[in-house]
Amino acid sequence: MHYTGTIWRPPYEASSLLLEVTAGCTHHKCKFCTLYDDIPFKFRMSPLEDVEADLMEAKKQFRLWKQYKIHRTFLTGANPFVLKFDRLMTIAALIKKYFPENQTIGCFSRITDISLKTDAELQELGEAGYDGLTIGIETGDDQALKFMNKGYVSSDIVEQCKRLDQAGISYSFFYLTSISGAGRGEEGARLTAEVCNQIHPKLVGANMLTIYPESELYQEIQKGIWKEEGEIEKYKELKTLVENLCIPTVFAALGASNAIQIQGKLPEDREKLLKLLDKIIENVNEEQLRKYRKSLLHL
Repeated sequence: MHYTGTIWRPPYEASSLLLEVTAGCTHHKCKFCTLYDDIPFKFRMSPLEDVEADLMEAKKQFRLWKQYKIHRTFLTGANPFVLKFDRLMTIAALIKKYFPENQTIGCFSRITDISLKTDAELQELGEAGYDGLTIGIETGDDQALKFMNKGYVSSDIVEQCKRLDQAGISYSFFYLTSISGAGRGEEGARLTAEVCNQIHPKLVGANMLTIYPESELYQEIQKGIWKEEGEIEKYKELKTLVENLCIPTVFAALGASNAIQIQGKLPEDREKLLKLLDKIIENVNEEQLRKYRKSLLHL
């Protein structure tokens, strides 16, 4: 298989076929991100010959596991949905050629990637199987989005995700706890809930900001420009987010950046989630949580 660098996927894509169609990130400007620093280029599209060769290899492998069928494929890379409509459709056709039982295709997407497609193209992509996109919105706090160089603002999130809703393409969000900085986490959570409540993410997945010396953000911390939240403050931020989400969705904090994993459906599990978060805030030691954060070699 033609895999480049570290392969990142959401926890819920564990059973999907992982197919590389891009490597790196087209944006590559977020101050906090070091995910693709092990790749010697910014962004690259995989040659279609490599994509087809990987599908052929996967098909041969899965023939050994006769009881296992591929029902979902996850395209790897930071934002494969940036690819042009025709190329995405060609990839969908190749997947169907080798795995006719495949039902859906997921991938990471930036908000700006959606804006590159017409409404008609989004509709056709949905019909071709593209569904369950994972979008790292990070926050609905415009101040934080601008400071971190995300390349869009909260109104763009609402506008583009309404287009996905209209096209029948479902999506999940990654929320980055602490992106608003020390003293602003709860405000960032409220602003994010306001954004989410206008659209229909099927899951809001929280990851906790983990800062590495290689990042631009680390250098700004050293200069005193920005300050990170404490670990307990991060859980207070999550509590605020859960309190203010008014849409039916799944809230989850399952990735390795979360020392304590949390998951539940909203609104039915809200009280259970809030009680768990209160228990963490009241009983877990800040130093223990910080020790865990420092133990994370790379995220």
